[in-house]
Parts: sequence; structure tokens; C-alpha cells
Amino acid sequence: MLNLRVAKPITLLVAFLLLEVGAQDLYAKKMYRWVDDNGRVFFSDQVPQDQIQHKREELNESARVVDVVEEAKTQEQVELEKRLEKLRREQEKIIAKQKSHDKVLLSTFRNVEDMKLALRGKMSALDAQRKVAEGNQVRLELQLDQQQKQAASYERNGQKVPQKLLDEIAATKEQIDTVKIEIARHLQKRKAVKKEFETDIERFIFLTQSKTEPSRLSGKSAEYKAANELGLFVCENQRQCDKAWDLARSFVAKYSTTPVDIDTDKLIMRAPPKDDNDLSLSVSKMELGERRQQIFLDIRCRKSTIGVELCAGPKVKRIRHSFSKYIESGLSSEQ
Repeated sequence: MLNLRVAKPITLLVAFLLLEVGAQDLYAKKMYRWVDDNGRVFFSDQVPQDQIQHKREELNESARVVDVVEEAKTQEQVELEKRLEKLRREQEKIIAKQKSHDKVLLSTFRNVEDMKLALRGKMSALDAQRKVAEGNQVRLELQLDQQQKQAASYERNGQKVPQKLLDEIAATKEQIDTVKIEIARHLQKRKAVKKEFETDIERFIFLTQSKTEPSRLSGKSAEYKAANELGLFVCENQRQCDKAWDLARSFVAKYSTTPVDIDTDKLIMRAPPKDDNDLSLSVSKMELGERRQQIFLDIRCRKSTIGVELCAGPKVKRIRHSFSKYIESGLSSEQ
């Protein structure tokens, strides 16, 4: 009896301890909360395989959120993020290149007169090189004239023109053609150098005559240059960005040849291209920092020889370059 009475309290104590440990273990388990596609809310310590794609919150014993697992991304979203990251890298390259060029410009020249003097010097050097080539052309044309007269003399006398003379005439003609190409290249280079200098002079004036400190001004204008080249629009404020987003939607509809795939407040995307001549446009709203946003334009073509050439060609380049101007024009007409 005694043993039984003693044993009973011990058994109860062990049971109580086991229950206590079980309860603590239960509290120690993770608890998740998620919402499915139909809006139903679920709570469980395990997430079924067919529900892992949803965004879920991890809760502690006080039902407070301690961690969040974001919604699983679709393959299209993953591919889009890759393209956007590529755009970001390209944007950074353009901005860095522009800033570097501005730095050289400001450290090389003291004023606009220095730049104009440098331009005149460069033009004089190029003109001198061209004049040498033009002198060679005159000399070769005189040489050809003499050779052709010799050949004509042989023919008038009823004699066969020597093969050596014929070879010399052919060689002189070839030299003249080469010199003409060289002169044309000199003229093209002169035109390009002059245009580059004129652009640099405008840039120098822009950087030095603004009230903003040149390095900061360079950074902002470099961003806008990148925007024009890549197909971006930088918003000044939230209100403007909302209007720009509607205009971006219209732009996508105007140039895309594929139907709508996604249309949200962060992403507008057309279906992937099916034919070689298809264009699938998408725009994404991205944070730029300093409470600013930018709208990225992406253009996809079919993964074929013709499609790759289309995306690398002038048509797509024109569309990309017209994106920010399209939005700016639309915003100004609404004011």
C-alpha cells in the first residue's frame, strides 16, 4: 500500500513535468500566418508545399511578427529583375563616364576662350594634314595625265602600249583613290572634332555659369543623360510620378505588338514576343534614393537572329530614346 501511495504522487509528478515540457515545446514551435490567392488567412506551424509561394509572416508566442518571407517570384519577375539590374549597371557606367569627362573639362580649361583657342589649334592641325593629302592628289593626277599621254602617243603611232606603262597607270589611279578616301576621312574627322568641341563648350558653360556647385550639377545632368540613352524617366515628386506612370502605360501600348501580361502600380509588362518582328515593352517603377523614383523602360525581342538584330537596331534605339521625351511632353501638356 505504502509503495502504491508513494508511487502515485511520483507518477503524477512525472506526468505534470511531461505536460509542462510539451507545452513549452509547443510554444517554442514557429507559427506562420499567410493569405492565399482567394484571400483566406491561414495559421499553422508548417506551411504546406502548395502554399509556399505566398508571402508569410513568422509569429512568436505573443503573436508578434518576427520575420517575413516575401512572396515567391515568378520566372518572368526574375527575368525582369535581371534586365533591370543590367540597366542599372549600364546607367552607372554612363553616369561615371559623364562625371569623369566633366572633371577633365573643368580641370583642363580655365574659360571658354581657352576652349575656343584649343579648337582653332586642332582645326589648323587637321587642315594642314588635309592640305598635304590634297597636294599628293594634285601630284598624282599630273603623273596620271603624263602617263595617259604617253599611252596615247603609242596608240597614235600604231604601237602597242607597253604592259609596264599600263601597270603604272593602274597603280597611279589606285593611289589617287586612296588619297581621296584619306581627304574624305580628314573632312569627317574635322567635322566630328568641331562638333565635339562645340558640345564641350556648351557643357563647360552649363557647369560653370550655374549657381549649383559644378560637381553636384555634373552628377544630376549625368543622370539625365543616362536616362535619355537607356530609356528612363526620373520623377521629381510622387504626384508627377503618378502622372508619368499613366503616360508610360500609354507608351507601352503604343509600341508593343504583344498583349498585356501584367499591369500593377509597380510593373507594366507585355507578353513575351512570339514572332521575329514582335516588340514587348515593360516599365518598372524603381526607388532612386532621396525620396525620388525612376521609371525604367525595357524592350524585349524574340530570341532569334532577326529578333536580336531588331533589338540592337535603330528602331528600338529610337523608341528607347523617345521614352523620356514622350513623358515630358505629356506632362507639359497637362499643365
